[in-house]
Amino acid sequence: MSHPGIVTVENLCYDYPPSRRGGSRRRALQNVSFSVDSGEVFGLLGPNGGGKTTLFRILSTLNLPTSGRVLILQRDVHSQAMEIRRGIGVAFQSPSLDKKLTVEENLMHQGHLYGLHGAELRARIRAMLERLGIDARARDLVEILSGGMSRRVELAKTLLHRPALLILDEPSAGLDPGARRDVWDYLKLIQKNDGVTVLLTTHLMEEAAKCDRLALLDQGQIVALGSPAELTSEIGGDVITVRAQDPQALAGEIQQRFANSPSILDGSVRIECRDGHKFIPLLVEAFPGKIEAVSLGKPTLEDVFIHRTGHHL
Repeated sequence: MSHPGIVTVENLCYDYPPSRRGGSRRRALQNVSFSVDSGEVFGLLGPNGGGKTTLFRILSTLNLPTSGRVLILQRDVHSQAMEIRRGIGVAFQSPSLDKKLTVEENLMHQGHLYGLHGAELRARIRAMLERLGIDARARDLVEILSGGMSRRVELAKTLLHRPALLILDEPSAGLDPGARRDVWDYLKLIQKNDGVTVLLTTHLMEEAAKCDRLALLDQGQIVALGSPAELTSEIGGDVITVRAQDPQALAGEIQQRFANSPSILDGSVRIECRDGHKFIPLLVEAFPGKIEAVSLGKPTLEDVFIHRTGHHL
């Protein structure tokens, strides 16, 4: 990537204050560090409660870090939040469109917030609606649009002032597969044609796999960082899942017999190994009657998360 440092996060910590009923401060983010390069799609993947939403709020300048440093577009969130807001576009998971206004009216009001008026604003609205394939719906009320169509309008609104960085919270939440695909096609289009950098949060494996790079978050910390291919390659082979009457006992016997290191997850024995298709017959033959079912799969991002944390995403 040619211009690194669109987003730079260094040793970021964030504490929620005690509740009104007392108690102690709750640490939501712990020493989080990563950077986002210009022109890439960067994903924050993690379970609910893992720290994604808190990090999203900091990156969109709604919250300030308790400690650490956050630079967005080479500006500090502590002292230059207003300048940052002029250069970013933010789409929250909850829709921000006024349902009682038309698509065009929603975009018109958004343009006014960024100082756009007259012929320039109308031209931008027209161009944005055409690019997203919703120009025929310009005068429709938002309340009659489908979820996928509303999400397109949300993107048009977010991109109207031509931000260098687009920050999205769960961009395809609640969308059907077709609408989800349309959103991603457009994100890839603006990345390629306009050089827009995209930073998004997600808990969907399919969505995360489309990112250029990922940070896996769990309990407020980054547990893995890299491209989807780099992350899955660390598993080093195949993933075998074995169902048995006594998984704990079977895992111990497998370790003793094959010098492997199986783990127990959700009541099943999980084994990471190379050439899993060759290992399964050996496994079944070694423990007749003890194995109820066995499955083989290539490593996924879910497997990476399990490998790093010991639990499902």
